[in-house]
Amino acid sequence: MWANIQKSIDRTLKFSTFYSAYNGNNSISDVTTYSVRDGLSTTTTSTPYDYSAVFGIRKIQRFGYEPNIQNRFKNGTENSFSDAATIGSKSKGFEYLAEFDYRRQQGKEFLNQDHFLRYIANTYVLKVEYLEDGFADIGYFESSERLRYKFNRKFSVNLGALQRISEPYGFDPFADCMRPDGSVPWMKIATDMGYSWGVGNIYSDPDGNVVANSTEVFQEVIVPQILSDYAAQQRNALPNKWEHSLVMGFDYYHYSKDFWLHSWANLLPYHIDIDNEYSYHHFHGGQWVDYSGGLIFGYRFNRSLGVFTEGRYHKYWNRTWYEFSTGINYIIL
Repeated sequence: MWANIQKSIDRTLKFSTFYSAYNGNNSISDVTTYSVRDGLSTTTTSTPYDYSAVFGIRKIQRFGYEPNIQNRFKNGTENSFSDAATIGSKSKGFEYLAEFDYRRQQGKEFLNQDHFLRYIANTYVLKVEYLEDGFADIGYFESSERLRYKFNRKFSVNLGALQRISEPYGFDPFADCMRPDGSVPWMKIATDMGYSWGVGNIYSDPDGNVVANSTEVFQEVIVPQILSDYAAQQRNALPNKWEHSLVMGFDYYHYSKDFWLHSWANLLPYHIDIDNEYSYHHFHGGQWVDYSGGLIFGYRFNRSLGVFTEGRYHKYWNRTWYEFSTGINYIIL
């Protein structure tokens, strides 16, 4: 029995790639500001260097247009746009990805992660995935079960069900405290968040530190951060919610040495209303359409000249995140 389990593990891990890397570069240059309030003085603002720390394992059969990484190291900065495709290049079987990417960009730190397990068959596709994009402020768990119809080796369509677990996107944290005239009671919110003020309009934060010495400065500089913190606090206090949707899509893949085209798209036109107070149905006032897709195109006019375009795009709950690359290559022979 143990021998069979060991063989199964070896077969699952065969050809997979473990990788970890630390990448860094300088951020924006130091910024010097001048003040003449108490005589000429200067203040220099330094932004720490940018970095990314990547850890992952992947077993995804590469498409023909992707470079062969067996003879070079993987550092985690490569853009594998095809990872978002519904159907991989593998004709049948399991594929998986687990990647953590800790980043600091222009002084802001965030986490990106993408984990998925996919099983591809001739007539169906199963997939579970957790995706978090800290820079775009989006994160969700998703599973899908799709029937697949292959017109030929290049083109297929799919139809099925998709389930998502996420925070309640669309939730308005100020809806319950908005005044009849549409204004926000920022002073009450600031008080509830622990801020205080005293004689001479001296404003202090919850730790007693002075943050402003006038109402104008407090309102223009400090209040926006208070409202942002309040919104995050209200949003984080809510439980995650389920979403059940219909999904349909297509995948097309053609590859030759001089021309390749890979495209895919997913459309979620209908979502079951579970009558949740914080569901996107409640915020949007009914049904909406989510979608995602990608395109990878390359063409070599001759041995020297070639063009390429590649990218992917997501729109869920009226939140968008995307990336793309396009260009020309010319080799002098």
